[in-house]
Amino acid sequence: MTRPATLKIVAMDLDALADAEGSVAVLMGEDGALGAPAKRVNKLAKGAVARFAESKSAAKMKPGDAKAIAWPAGMAAENVLVARLDRKSDPDTARRAGVALARQAAGDLTIVAGNHRDAEALALGALLRGYNYTDQKSKVDDETGPGEHTLTLMVADPDALSQGAEALGAVAEGVFFTRDLVNAPANVLTTTAFADQLVALERYGLEVEVLEQDKLAELGMGALLAVGQGSDSPSKVVVMQWKGGGSEAPFALIGKGVVFDTGGISLKPAGGMEDMTMDMGGGGVVSGVMKTLALRKAKANVVGLVGLVENMPGPNATRPGDVVTSMKGDTIEVINTDAEGRLVLCDVMWYAQERFKPSGMIDLATLTGAIIIALGHDNAGVFSNDDGLCEAFLKAARAEDEGAWRMPLGDPYAKQLDSNIADVKNVGGRPAGSITAAEFLHRFVQDDVPWCHLDIAGVASTKADSPYAPKGASGWGVRALDRLIRDTLEK
Repeated sequence: MTRPATLKIVAMDLDALADAEGSVAVLMGEDGALGAPAKRVNKLAKGAVARFAESKSAAKMKPGDAKAIAWPAGMAAENVLVARLDRKSDPDTARRAGVALARQAAGDLTIVAGNHRDAEALALGALLRGYNYTDQKSKVDDETGPGEHTLTLMVADPDALSQGAEALGAVAEGVFFTRDLVNAPANVLTTTAFADQLVALERYGLEVEVLEQDKLAELGMGALLAVGQGSDSPSKVVVMQWKGGGSEAPFALIGKGVVFDTGGISLKPAGGMEDMTMDMGGGGVVSGVMKTLALRKAKANVVGLVGLVENMPGPNATRPGDVVTSMKGDTIEVINTDAEGRLVLCDVMWYAQERFKPSGMIDLATLTGAIIIALGHDNAGVFSNDDGLCEAFLKAARAEDEGAWRMPLGDPYAKQLDSNIADVKNVGGRPAGSITAAEFLHRFVQDDVPWCHLDIAGVASTKADSPYAPKGASGWGVRALDRLIRDTLEK
């Protein structure tokens, strides 16, 4: 399991910088001005920082960029990193500066932040970018592996940031947990292995329960079970409860956990099918959020549920044209077995509402390719029946620099799901594919339950570096959902 760097927040000690190993980072204003810490490092480095600040290369730097000065004379560090960050920067730019520093850091990283107001954001960016998935490599060295590195943040008042440091560490742990789950291959992260990893979260104070296939059948989860019946891997639902609030009803997070998606009988093309190890991305995000809440002892009641299945062709696999019955009692005509995520979610959502009577509910899923066509890889699609909850989530996503864009719902889209032989079809054709998928889920939201559906197909895993992560799993959503809970549920 990948762990973030150890974060240490210490008082300014400019004398110690001469002997600091790895990388030492300083901040340069947008006008090229150097503050007192940078001037001290410049003196140690025999004027190298000032020469760089006056160079054409420095003049071309944008806010949040960083450059390296290799092997500075007079210092033990392998390099000095200079980040362009004005004192009046916003948190997004500070986080991006932290990312830029971490990308170029050699081993341990000391960031001399002084009294910069966005020091925490700077540290979080560096923590998040210090990730590299190496669990499946037979040989790992210091250059390819995450290592046991330390991130030291030198600030003017460390006591003021000490409490925030624990929260930063909890968020980074949750994001890394999500990334590890999403990056893991399907022969390693089976439904059973996934459930075992979630049960292990009990050590942090979560209450975790695994509902096995016989229990799911007893509950009437015919839609979810139909997805997994072609696989040897048993279908499961994992329920994680964090009880950090009072007596109020919990907020529910629901995650699609399709550990591998072949498309079933509606088989996907071979090209790119290997990427379908990430089709449990929604379940990965829910898992990461729950770990974060437990680590930082959130003062809120939250329940996270993950539906774990594998969608495979086989003698018992669901066929196009089959009709299955959901836990709600609605019958569903399966037009396409590759539209399986919504079948998983509808039963888990209904179960969450029946059992927990939540104050609100958000589901996450790598649900449709259509949302990638609409929004690319920079924004998740957000669908909601409640303007208040939707705007609160979008506000949290903006604050954490996680792209999200609201999409429409409506009866004309729902009518595309009308079936001649059952209550509803699981697909509504090519037009507005992500919206009709959301309308299918909307059918399983009970009256007066505020709800958001997050289609994260474009943002859960990327072929190129995302803003805070190397290519592969991004961990998108953990920070935004954690902030939503902090801002709206915690007293």
